[in-house]
Amino acid sequence: MTTPRSDAILARLGQLHPKVIDLSLGRITRLLDKLGNPHLNLPPVIHLAGTNGKGSTLAYLRAIYEAAGLRVHTSTSPHLVRFHERIRLAGELIPEDMLCALLEEVEAVNGGEQITFFEITQAAAFLAYSRVPADVVLLETGLGGRVDASNVIDKPALTVITPISLDHQGFLGDTIAKIAFEKAGIMKPDIPCVLAPQSLEAFDTLVRHATDIGSPLVTNFGITAEREDGFTLRIVDEEFDLPLPALPGRHQFINAATAITAARHAGIPDIAGPDMATVARGITEASWPARLQKLTTGPLCDALPAGCDLILDGGHNIAAAEVIADWLSRQTAGDTVVIMGMLDNRDPIAFLQPLVPHVASFAGIPISGGHEVHSADTLRNAAITSGISNAHACTDLADALAKLKANTPHPKRVLILGSLYLAGVVLENHN
Repeated sequence: MTTPRSDAILARLGQLHPKVIDLSLGRITRLLDKLGNPHLNLPPVIHLAGTNGKGSTLAYLRAIYEAAGLRVHTSTSPHLVRFHERIRLAGELIPEDMLCALLEEVEAVNGGEQITFFEITQAAAFLAYSRVPADVVLLETGLGGRVDASNVIDKPALTVITPISLDHQGFLGDTIAKIAFEKAGIMKPDIPCVLAPQSLEAFDTLVRHATDIGSPLVTNFGITAEREDGFTLRIVDEEFDLPLPALPGRHQFINAATAITAARHAGIPDIAGPDMATVARGITEASWPARLQKLTTGPLCDALPAGCDLILDGGHNIAAAEVIADWLSRQTAGDTVVIMGMLDNRDPIAFLQPLVPHVASFAGIPISGGHEVHSADTLRNAAITSGISNAHACTDLADALAKLKANTPHPKRVLILGSLYLAGVVLENHN
């Protein structure tokens, strides 16, 4: 397989700053100014932040708008398999030739100045969105919000904040209140902000910031009933019966509800929002990989015993573990075995604790690709400490599957989780 030329360009851009993460708006603002401020010449923007669910919420919003016949740009990170996933133009992944040209353009204009990988590639994305016609841009923050490189849009059509929990404490703060303050930074004066359900600590911080800057909050929506075939959503005084969202898990009711509420408040197109038949079609067609995704092809699937499902999830924080545990509690009886890889800035013991009652056996593996990761031994020990006695340290996915099959001969499901980077490794061979 030929290596795309963009890989070499991206590798060069990754050397322009000594740190992978250095939160600031100064460098990207400087570069955007040199580029002619393309971020000021975009279709209406919906800006999303949050700890969990922002990618799924964005996926539902995209599906709703595309069901309504609109052209949708999206900006997401990180990617799973190819960088091109981060920049979707009018519904399609950015073409290789266009990506290379944009990256080389921003590289030349930057002139060797210090800038992080996310900042310079976000600038390239803004260039792309300014040059390709569309009806709406769905813009996801990279990390936090207040000083995230995406937070240069002064007048978005709407902001959205999905549930906030502990994550990236080294950059965003060690309490929910501190993290919420960073996420609240995407709010803008006089621009509505749709708030998904939050913990009291996060909600208080978000409300206080919204009041301080004059951002009207949209909180008057919620799930009033859950059914096997769908759910009932109340927005203000109206109730709507909707089908099951495309993505599995009860938490996806909230993500879909947040997206629907956003679509009805953003004024894109310049009406009250897509009709509910269109909304219903959209939420059943949404796609967002590595979120309790069932894989059906590839070498790991071929190696599974008959009747065993392979499930992939990129969840890596406690809130993600809790929704995975809830999903597991609702599945048909049978042993669940877990294969986990995790970056070393995560707490594997805290992550595993909600999952312990549902796990028959466990394998820890390293993640390839040069990331700073927990060793397989560390993950095995974390599982044992958490209460999973049937735990193993393995060299890779194949070794993990072999060991788990030997110790749990007839599993009902194999669940791979702990990192979006690990999810990307799996999807590269199973899509």
